[in-house]
Amino acid sequence: MTAAQVFSFANLVAAAGWLILIVLGRKYWVRGLVVGAILPLLFGALYAGLLITHWSDIEGGFLTLAGVQALFANEWILLAGWVHYLAFDLFVGCWEVRDARHHDIPHWAVIPSLILTFLFGPVGLLLYFLIRIFRIRKLNIEPAFEVRD
Repeated sequence: MTAAQVFSFANLVAAAGWLILIVLGRKYWVRGLVVGAILPLLFGALYAGLLITHWSDIEGGFLTLAGVQALFANEWILLAGWVHYLAFDLFVGCWEVRDARHHDIPHWAVIPSLILTFLFGPVGLLLYFLIRIFRIRKLNIEPAFEVRD
């Protein structure tokens, strides 16, 4: 497969995951298993595979903008970076749905932030936090369970 073919397939899988999350996100098996774990883990495996097979081909690095530009000049490493975005944005979208359910925020109110998280990552997360602050009057993120020593 070419990098372009892997890119198209990964985008199709991510779009399907986002559609499932938006339509069926309140169902546990969706947010907890399919979209919340399986898809991000598959993207993680793809990411690791891309790095393992193509890391030796790269130039550049993470210390300067020019270094990052050189790093992403390799189409396979650029693809790995894109898969990184797909995995983490989907994971954040699942967190938004779980957190909204925990705080009794209606799913319909979260859908705009899910769409923006899918398209623009941090902008969607920002919108979700604005919705959350408006709805529950809190910014802090407490764990779903209390950790005891």
